[in-house]
Amino acid sequence: MGLALVSALECAAEGVPFARDAGIPVSAGIVFGLLAGSVLVLRRKWPIAVVLVAIAITPAQMGFLMGIVGLYTLAAAELPRRIIVALAGMSLLGTMIVTFVRVKQDMARGDLTLGDWFVPFAAVTTSLGLTAPPVLLGLYVGARRRLMESLRERADSLERELQLLAERAEERAEWARGEERTRIAREMHDVVAHRVSLMVVHAAALQAVARKDPEKAVKNAALVGDMGRQALTELREMLGVLRSGEAAQRRTAPASASVPAQVRAAVPASASASVPLAAVGVAAAAAASRAAEEEGPWLSELEVLIGQSAAAGMVVDLSVEGAVRSYAAAIEQTAFRVVQEALTNVHKHAAGAKTHVRLAHRMAEIAMQVENEPPPEPASAASAGLPSGGNGLVGMRERVLGLGGVFVSGPTDAGGFRVSAVIPSA
Repeated sequence: MGLALVSALECAAEGVPFARDAGIPVSAGIVFGLLAGSVLVLRRKWPIAVVLVAIAITPAQMGFLMGIVGLYTLAAAELPRRIIVALAGMSLLGTMIVTFVRVKQDMARGDLTLGDWFVPFAAVTTSLGLTAPPVLLGLYVGARRRLMESLRERADSLERELQLLAERAEERAEWARGEERTRIAREMHDVVAHRVSLMVVHAAALQAVARKDPEKAVKNAALVGDMGRQALTELREMLGVLRSGEAAQRRTAPASASVPAQVRAAVPASASASVPLAAVGVAAAAAASRAAEEEGPWLSELEVLIGQSAAAGMVVDLSVEGAVRSYAAAIEQTAFRVVQEALTNVHKHAAGAKTHVRLAHRMAEIAMQVENEPPPEPASAASAGLPSGGNGLVGMRERVLGLGGVFVSGPTDAGGFRVSAVIPSA
């Protein structure tokens, strides 16, 4: 608005000599100058119109400020370059012609006594001086403004991407923690259910023979003690895995302090807080899983497992097919737990039933099957008082499917129950 006011006053002052030369009233020249100069107020909205008006009043030697400011605004605006070049060329040509004519007239009247060379020189330098600087400055300012807007957009986009990464990292950490909780729950179920089931069976046998056969009662009591100690040992191992995961989390947490200050400044507050914590959660869960896999159990302990069930009164038949070889820790652990949980279910639901355990080492997979015959006394399971939460089969299925295998379970035609699993060996 200030520039428009100055331009209007300038054009009004220049309208006085224009009116005298044109032979019109001075007041008309002043009003014309005021109207023409005030067009500069539209320079941001319609820069092309301002430049065209400035070019139109150039022959009247009016609107020098309006022409300079109009060209600057035109060059800095978001307009095609051909339009800017065309209007700048028109302004340059118009200023050059007017200056050439005015200087030649002054020399003809004797106001200037220089040579003929001065006429084109004055026309060229004046036109360039009034056109080139505002156009170049406008192009520079426009380019800088567009660059800053592009950088701002990139910064906003980077902030959104970092926020999205932080959310995804937090989701991965939560998923890893959930997976670890599920794995620990499966391990606890397998260890506690199997050992405690055997302890309950032996305790029931101990109660039955305590008075009739003291030697057998002592033997059963010793077996109960051994089962309890084994259960405590496995529980301690699992607690050690959990503590090692917590220690890994404490060791990983200070790593966030080594992040450069520039990176922390560029990341949103929520993202900078979520990324390290999420990374710690994933690292801790991975460390705990690796430690658990290294602890076992292994397939080489399968005969001991079956021997414990046989000591509890179960008739177990073990058959192994194919060449025995070692597998990855996760595969051996899953195969062992499937057999262990299947035997636990036999103790719970079919006490005294004859059970067949088959293990097959094949070319690219390992297969296992645990099948029990109908129990001789259907009420024996209820008398043993063994509860069932229904999580055993779910845990076995999750273990096998997690390794890309196949799990099938269900009753047999003969009245028993069969659990089958096939796990890829690679």
